[in-house]
Amino acid sequence: MNENDWQDDLFTQAAPELGNQYRDDPLLGSWLKRVLPGDVHRALAPELDELGVAAGGGLYAMQLADRLNEPRLVQWDAWGNRVDSVEVTPLWREAERLATKHGLVATAYEGEYGRHARIAQFAKVYLFHPSSDVYTCPLAMTDGAARSLIESGNKALVERALPRLTSRDPATAWTSGQWMTETTGGSDVGRSQTRAVLEGDGWRLYGRKWFTSSVASQMALTLARPEGNEEGGKGLAMFYVEVRGADGHLNGLRVDRLKDKLGTRKVPTAELMLEGTRAELVGQSFNGTRAIEPMLGVTRMWNSVCAIAAMRRGLALARSYSERRVAFGQALARQPLHLDTLAAMEAETWGAFLMTFLLVELAGRQERGEIDDGQRALLRLITPLTKLITGKQAVAVVSEAIESFGGAGYVEDTGLPGLLRDTHVLPIWEGTTNVLSLDALLRSDLNAGLAALMGRASSCLRPLKEPRLAAAGRNAVAALERAALWLESGQDREVLQSGARRLAMTLSRSLQLALLCEHAQWMMDSDGDRRGYAAAMRYSRLPVDLMHEVDPELDRTLLQ
Repeated sequence: MNENDWQDDLFTQAAPELGNQYRDDPLLGSWLKRVLPGDVHRALAPELDELGVAAGGGLYAMQLADRLNEPRLVQWDAWGNRVDSVEVTPLWREAERLATKHGLVATAYEGEYGRHARIAQFAKVYLFHPSSDVYTCPLAMTDGAARSLIESGNKALVERALPRLTSRDPATAWTSGQWMTETTGGSDVGRSQTRAVLEGDGWRLYGRKWFTSSVASQMALTLARPEGNEEGGKGLAMFYVEVRGADGHLNGLRVDRLKDKLGTRKVPTAELMLEGTRAELVGQSFNGTRAIEPMLGVTRMWNSVCAIAAMRRGLALARSYSERRVAFGQALARQPLHLDTLAAMEAETWGAFLMTFLLVELAGRQERGEIDDGQRALLRLITPLTKLITGKQAVAVVSEAIESFGGAGYVEDTGLPGLLRDTHVLPIWEGTTNVLSLDALLRSDLNAGLAALMGRASSCLRPLKEPRLAAAGRNAVAALERAALWLESGQDREVLQSGARRLAMTLSRSLQLALLCEHAQWMMDSDGDRRGYAAAMRYSRLPVDLMHEVDPELDRTLLQ
């Protein structure tokens, strides 16, 4: 025997493989078939198929090959001139091309899909996100900027920026940044220290933006306080900024450094100094936090879609690996405990998906003026709820997916750790779980939103014929009723705030279970598919009602 022959007998584990991420998704196709008219579904399917091939094939392979590349800040040229140029990664350049080609922002503003434009757009985003190295971040900001400008009614800025923000032409397409966060904090934007000064040729901005995404964009929306305005959010105004002037030089700003982050390392998030940056007032010279709300609504929706996309990617890889990895005499996919683990992850993903696309559907209808007061109240409530619950679900599911690989999940060149790190931004970006829980609890229209949510969950019971589905649906509505009773029971303000996260989680998980039951019945009725039924039954065995007695005094004692 040749001395090297023994090496031929060494075992090498086969890597997980991804196929067409559209055709292989067990839920996306059935949901689109259910909610879209036949002609819209047929028109959209070829593009989803193309994106599904790229997401599981060429773009995914490029993502793995591009793993070690990161954006680079070039502050000086060879002759000592300050240039502050950001060089993005090759994968991002390809993602930019695909995003423009497939209209990942444009689809929402074009007329091709009518009232279903948001659904079509986010079906594409759902497929695109996991292989894009979070290029969805500037796309989300771009979409949010487009919507904010439209809502502002500033005709001049709409005419200048909107065609670029929604363009499919790489030569003219822009992306937008969002420059809100300062060293005073991200959620409490009312403490902003950026000054807006009205000088001879217009507004100039002065201050430091501590966390700006993405500095490689052509424009941004930002908040600043016009001189003489009151403190707090009411004294802020929203401004439009173009990053560079017609001469190509930076517009009165300095890029100090790129952030060194846990994840989303391909996103060139920067610290900026505004040193007389030329800006245009978008709307009023006050109430800027209110003016920015359309952007937050859109970006929280993007956050939710990216969360369910990350869950699906983690599951796709874990399920592929479970078929290819043999341990203790059989594939992991045949091991009862591993099967149980994967099933719980799958059920969470189905629930998160259905709630997210309910949000997408309602948002699209509101933008077209096809929504009543109850649906509008439901949309306002489930926007923070969907963002907070899906962010937490994504971290849990992706973490479980990484663990399912054992040691390989901890090895960088598999690409798996990066998926987990990037997912961890989702509960933080655009409002943490606690901030959004309070956002939902303290809304002036909470009662209307809760009534609408209970109405939507109750409507899920009507088509239920399968007895176990009907029982699970009733349990979901009962959990909502208990949550409503807790709110109405005269709790003092401290107890209410202490329980806000559990309330938000209970409302969210109850709605997800109800939606799961509704879709499961449709799948069985339409083509006898029992996978939705299995997902609903598995989810119904997971915690849904998270309400329990709250004692803030005991919490303080514990933390002494």
